[in-house]
Amino acid sequence: MVRVWYTPPPFGPGTDLHTTAYGCKEGVSPNWVVRLSKMPKPIGIGVPVLISCLICYIPFANQKLPFTFDPEYLAARRAYMRYHNMNPIFGISSKQSRATDPE
Repeated sequence: MVRVWYTPPPFGPGTDLHTTAYGCKEGVSPNWVVRLSKMPKPIGIGVPVLISCLICYIPFANQKLPFTFDPEYLAARRAYMRYHNMNPIFGISSKQSRATDPE
């Protein structure tokens, strides 16, 4: 008969033996870090990433678009590309594109 000694995982039943010796420990790490480490991964990672993306978007929310998005600029760029026959097979200078363009 073979004797087997069970050694529990280093950071509780939610972890495995193949992790490093570093991690969140109760009593050593702050409580919010321990709770965050025990959450499911989509919630523990996805929600903070989403919140940080929203916070980073705030400075750009009320800025106007660059001048390259103006309809006049786009029309001028299209005319320049047609004049110089840029991308004549599938692009702006193709017969199909010229047939569907409102100009």
